[in-house]
Amino acid sequence: MPTSPAGATPPTGPPTPPIPLAELLAREELGLRRIAGPADADLLWVHTSEMADPYPYLLGGELLLSAGVLLTDPDHYVGRLVEAGAAALGFGVRPVHETVPAALIEACDRQGLPLLEVPPETPFTTIARAVWRLMAEARHRELRRVTRAQQALATAAARPDPVPAVLHQLATQLGGRAVLLTARGQEVHAAGRRPDPEAAGALTRLARVVARERPGSPSSATDTHGGTHLSAYALGGGEGLVLALATRQRESGDHTVAGIAVVLLSLLAAPHQGADAAGRSAALVRMLLGASPAEVAPLLGSTGPWTVIHARRTDGAPANALTAGALGASLGTALVDAERGAGEAVRVLLGPGPEPARPTARPGGTAAQPARPTTQPGERAPQPARPTPRSGWTLGASAPTPVTALAAADAVAARALAHARATRAPLTVDAPTGGLAALVPPEQAAAHARALLAPLTTPLADTLRCWLSLHGSWDRTAVALGVHRNTVRQRIGRCGELLDVNLDDMDVRTELWFALRQT
Repeated sequence: MPTSPAGATPPTGPPTPPIPLAELLAREELGLRRIAGPADADLLWVHTSEMADPYPYLLGGELLLSAGVLLTDPDHYVGRLVEAGAAALGFGVRPVHETVPAALIEACDRQGLPLLEVPPETPFTTIARAVWRLMAEARHRELRRVTRAQQALATAAARPDPVPAVLHQLATQLGGRAVLLTARGQEVHAAGRRPDPEAAGALTRLARVVARERPGSPSSATDTHGGTHLSAYALGGGEGLVLALATRQRESGDHTVAGIAVVLLSLLAAPHQGADAAGRSAALVRMLLGASPAEVAPLLGSTGPWTVIHARRTDGAPANALTAGALGASLGTALVDAERGAGEAVRVLLGPGPEPARPTARPGGTAAQPARPTTQPGERAPQPARPTPRSGWTLGASAPTPVTALAAADAVAARALAHARATRAPLTVDAPTGGLAALVPPEQAAAHARALLAPLTTPLADTLRCWLSLHGSWDRTAVALGVHRNTVRQRIGRCGELLDVNLDDMDVRTELWFALRQT
């Protein structure tokens, strides 16, 4: 089998599955014929070169197309292609060579490189086009397979016994063994065909590599043992759990399917942050029955501070339960709301960070009382968790707030997300109003804001707030609100008319900004 150049870093493949050489040869309209070398090869891309030694320009996995313009030493030429990791050689006959040189055929047979005869009527560009078309078809098949697997795993996660159900479905989808292991290699749950003892032992050792018992452990690892493909993935949640997989073959898309299972198992197997599930369920029931946030705060484990985060995918793709759950897990919370209307943001509730450790027992053997939401003299108050940027997401966050002010924090986070999208920032945190604004009593400030902004409808007020926050930029405001820039101009012009003010005046802008911050 061709290998990568000595000392070279293995190339990263394209974002498409490899194409079996047999599929290209099956395209009768191309007229390709294999005349030397093995029948099995995987094509990653197509490259054309008439250089005497194309080795420096190959990444590995290519179908190299050539008419042999500078071919003088076939044995050396083929050896360099094999050393570079080329998958196959396509040789075009005429006008340079009337037939494929016999020495080239012998060299390809001897060194194990598939050799294809390209007829004169088949341009090299036609072959490249055919390969790209086959790659597109393979990509679509892979996406359909991953989508079906995602749906099956999500259905399994909704069962009464979600962890065993997800493992069983994963083993079915991958055609192998799926095991949930502790950091010490103890089996928690397993599903699928059991590998031979040696492969099972190798899988356990691989799982210890990613078990997060020491700093710097990788999040995943792969290996092979006697024809069995082994994979291990560390789960989130801080419990050191590992998902280990053993399969007879490794197909394109398997890593994506395994990644979906890792997210689900991380959410299902990890403990809740702060209070236990019963406490959170009780809090939800009481709020549904009319209790105030202040009354249920102790059941949540803390009165705060809490941070509300609004998030959107940077690529514009809609979020689903899996991607939103992965975002929540990366932020250290399971409190995620992704079941909203199309085009709306994902909402995340981030609780306080870990509190300082407390003694588990008091002198005389009396058990310590459970942590209370209030602090005692000499104790440190719970520290607010700090949101940080997340790859692939645009985030807007409120300032840390008590549980009684979450509704206002939700609106603040929505405005922060709009600002982040408009300025192309990965994260915007809306800091609390301070400075001179803090000198005005909140009741008086709110009354002044209501009177000043009374002529404006909610859409106009929201547009004015966004426009002022972005320093009067029409384009950025349009991006933040998802409207045309002319709509922004019309709304701002209407605001000026209804308020009877000159919005180019900095004093006017300052007073309006102060008022809008109170709403």
